[in-house]
Amino acid sequence: MKIADMKNSGKAGLSFEIYPPKHDSYLKDIDETLGILCELKPDYISVTLGAGGSRESSTKTIEIAKKIKNEYHVEPLVHLTCLNSDRSDIDYFTEQLKENGLQNILALRGDRRPDIPAKDDFRHASDLTAYLKTKGDFCIGGACYPECHLESPDRVSDIRNLKAKVDAGDDFLITQIFFDNQMFYDFRERCRLADINVPISAGIIPVINRSQIERMVTMCGATLPEKFKRILNRYGDRKEALFDAGMTYALSQMIDLAASGTESIHIYTMNNAKVAKRLADGIRNLL
Repeated sequence: MKIADMKNSGKAGLSFEIYPPKHDSYLKDIDETLGILCELKPDYISVTLGAGGSRESSTKTIEIAKKIKNEYHVEPLVHLTCLNSDRSDIDYFTEQLKENGLQNILALRGDRRPDIPAKDDFRHASDLTAYLKTKGDFCIGGACYPECHLESPDRVSDIRNLKAKVDAGDDFLITQIFFDNQMFYDFRERCRLADINVPISAGIIPVINRSQIERMVTMCGATLPEKFKRILNRYGDRKEALFDAGMTYALSQMIDLAASGTESIHIYTMNNAKVAKRLADGIRNLL
């Protein structure tokens, strides 16, 4: 089933993101995680692509997506990056998707890496989206940034680039993480003013590890509000305390988003099913 059809149903939804384990020895762990997540009946589960977007990493992503669809009967959303791919790589990927009955793709540019040279076929995610629309009956999602993409000079340029992605064929959007809901509401309003009218999922990550979140914030440019910094300063070195505080903070974000009519919430689980279950249980009756 296409994710866009779920989002057009008028019912608020919940989804999760996982990543394939780096080593096959950890596949049993992903099964345990998927078992817990799928019991929560999410709209879909997105599966990330390995660094660089190689054919080997895409094969592992597709294998996990097949497992989600065929064994757990939940719709998967398969990540696809293009910066280090040419048309033959994307053609290979889309044929694999067709062969396995996978319709939903999250089309991403991917991060620039000094050790992997970029190719010329797809310079932007909008280029990938437009090409995917010629390759089959896919439902395409895109990424968006409530606080502005790190490489955008300003928010006007960022919205203009996002509009180009939607015009190229993005059927829905998922935000990068944010810790201040007002930034999401302001961003959503900017989208509507720019005639970006596809569904937007709010991306939430629970903070249970100080070093991990500081690394992620540096990579994506998310702002930490003062009240959140106080949590890290007070509980950052106390594992159990930070877990409780991080869960409570994320849950409060989600409750506020649901009460404000947010179309759907996307939880970045970091493959921690215990975290996802606690958050999902906390808003089970709100969506």
